[in-house]
Amino acid sequence: MAFDFKKEYKELYLPSKKPHIIDVPPMTFISVRGKGDPNAEDGEYKMSVQMLYSVAFTIKMSKMGAHKMNGYFDFVVPPLEGLWNHRNAGSDILDLFDGNKSSLRWTSIIRVPDFVTNDEFEWARREASKKKNLDLSKVELIRYDEGLCVQCLHVGHYDDEPATIDAMREYADNQGFVFDNSNSNQRFHHEIYISNPCKTAPEKLKTVIRYPIIKKS
Repeated sequence: MAFDFKKEYKELYLPSKKPHIIDVPPMTFISVRGKGDPNAEDGEYKMSVQMLYSVAFTIKMSKMGAHKMNGYFDFVVPPLEGLWNHRNAGSDILDLFDGNKSSLRWTSIIRVPDFVTNDEFEWARREASKKKNLDLSKVELIRYDEGLCVQCLHVGHYDDEPATIDAMREYADNQGFVFDNSNSNQRFHHEIYISNPCKTAPEKLKTVIRYPIIKKS
C-alpha cells in the first residue's frame, strides 16, 4: 500500500480545529516561487501548481520506468501547500487579506519523500519537462525547517481565515508567544490545502493554517 503522509503524520495534516502549538520538523519539498493574485486565470500561481504536480507525479510514477531511485517507496502525492507573505516586509499577517491580492508573494510547495536527492529531482524535472512540454526551470528542491508554530484547522472559505488567525494569535499570546513577522526566508504564513476547491463547497473547505511564533520579549 502506498505511503500516505496525511495518515502517517496526522498531527501535521489533520490537526484539531482548536489552536495549538507544534514544533514542525524539517521536511523536503519541491517548490515554485512567485507573486501576484492566486485567482488570476492563466496566472503565475495556477501555472506553478501545474508545474509542481508534473514533477511530483513523475517522481511517484518512476517505479513504472527504467529509472530506479535509490530507497524509493510508493507514496500518495501529498496535498498542495502555500507559504505566503506580503510585499511590505514586516507587515501584519492580516494584510494578506486586505483585498489587494496582486501584492502577494508566495511559494507553492508539495512534500516529497527524503529519497528525492538533488540528482533524482533533476532527473524528474527533466523527464516531466519532456513529457509535458513545460518549462520547469522555476521548480526547485528545498529543505524547509519551519520550527515552532501555532497551528489550527480552518473549515470554510479562504477569505474567512482572519477569524481563525485572530483565535490563533490570542491562543499564542496566552501561551507566552507572539507571531513572528520577521519575513525571513524561514518564517511565513503557511496553508495546507486538504480539500480540493474544485470539488468542495467553499463553506466546507479544510485548510491547515500554520504560523511561526517566538517567545515574547
